[in-house]
Amino acid sequence: MVPTNSQETAVPEQEMAEIDDLGSPQSKLVYLTLLAVEEATATELQQLLGLSKLTLLPILTSLVQKDLVSRTEDGYASQ
Repeated sequence: MVPTNSQETAVPEQEMAEIDDLGSPQSKLVYLTLLAVEEATATELQQLLGLSKLTLLPILTSLVQKDLVSRTEDGYASQ
């Protein structure tokens, strides 16, 4: 479900700082997508974002290492 209230979609300042530190636009896109959908598989992210798995998997690994995303039984989730 997509939130319609602007307060629900606002990104807190601390998260904005983390987003700015991510570097590449693709990393930011993956992180923001996981914040919005909360949990997704690599295949779902690939389909949503139009990124190849060769691009997506290193980004997900990096986000996990930075503790911004966690690996779940079903895929990846925002922290």
